[in-house]
Amino acid sequence: MPEQPPYLRIADELRRRIAEHVWTPGDRLPSRHQIGQEFGVGENAVRRAQELLISQGVLEGRAGSGTYVAEPRQRVRVVRSAAREQPQGSPFRADMKAMGRQGDWESRTDAKVPAPAEVAARLGIPEGELCVRTAYEFLADGKPVQLSTSWEPYEITGGTLIVLPEGGPHAGAGVVNRMAEIGITVSHAVEQPEPRQATGEEASLLGIQKAALVTHIRRTYYSDEGQPVETADIVVPAALCEIVYEVPISRY
Repeated sequence: MPEQPPYLRIADELRRRIAEHVWTPGDRLPSRHQIGQEFGVGENAVRRAQELLISQGVLEGRAGSGTYVAEPRQRVRVVRSAAREQPQGSPFRADMKAMGRQGDWESRTDAKVPAPAEVAARLGIPEGELCVRTAYEFLADGKPVQLSTSWEPYEITGGTLIVLPEGGPHAGAGVVNRMAEIGITVSHAVEQPEPRQATGEEASLLGIQKAALVTHIRRTYYSDEGQPVETADIVVPAALCEIVYEVPISRY
């Protein structure tokens, strides 16, 4: 059996000490140099161990101060399902209400933004074709827990009452319900989740450590004719949220 990497061994030991209350929430950990000397490793291995525990919400880093044991907090449950968008309200708000928390979001929409190459490929349109881009910050009890950037082809929604996802009479109704207002039936969505590290901007918006672990979900909605009508980049921080997929089962 291969030997465990030093940083994972250190992370396990730090986690054990916290679980056994050697260190309690709010306690400052010894310096990386001190921990490295104790375990006979370099500071880089200690840094990797601490970054792993920060991404898991066990520790928190404070700029210019050090690394501390994080206060315990309930992770937000993010449910991904085939039937999440309902006419009566937001699935995110419903999820938060079920957890006894207040769910809300802030958004910023920019109309007629040229589609970058990757976004254009996902939407099946030429690179540079105009889109409506909306950036979201999803909040639980007023604190950001999830980010999303949505792109909709302007050719589809331009000149209609739904051109602004968060403006007009159908503001906040969700992609499925809004598209139905202009005669487009959304039949399915495709999601591609993958783990990666948070960018500096994402970390700043979410209040997490730079390079902390996040799940990046590329989601695209398709009409019943197979046309992509919206695509989004959803960023879910591992330390703040757990992702649950609900898979419908059909009987034949």
